[in-house]
Amino acid sequence: MFIVLLRFAENKAAAGEHMPAHQQWINQGLKDQVFLLVGGIQPGPGGAVLAHNMSRSQLQQRLDADPFVIHRVVDAEILEITPSMADPRLDFLMPAR
Repeated sequence: MFIVLLRFAENKAAAGEHMPAHQQWINQGLKDQVFLLVGGIQPGPGGAVLAHNMSRSQLQQRLDADPFVIHRVVDAEILEITPSMADPRLDFLMPAR
């Protein structure tokens, strides 16, 4: 499981120009069932994605296709989590045992 931090970069001013394509990229990740949650980091330095069901290299390939990453609107930082305990409602996130 991964948390991806999408922090604004030097081309932040171009966000509006690339927002429709970025939103399509997000929608595809949700449709592919690899993005679980997407939202803004408060008070506004960028966004975050909770991702699963893929390898780190697959996630990196997906991030490399994000128009915000391509055009340096954001820099992406991947945090990898190996779940060891979870609320029962999140059991689907736990590795098979």
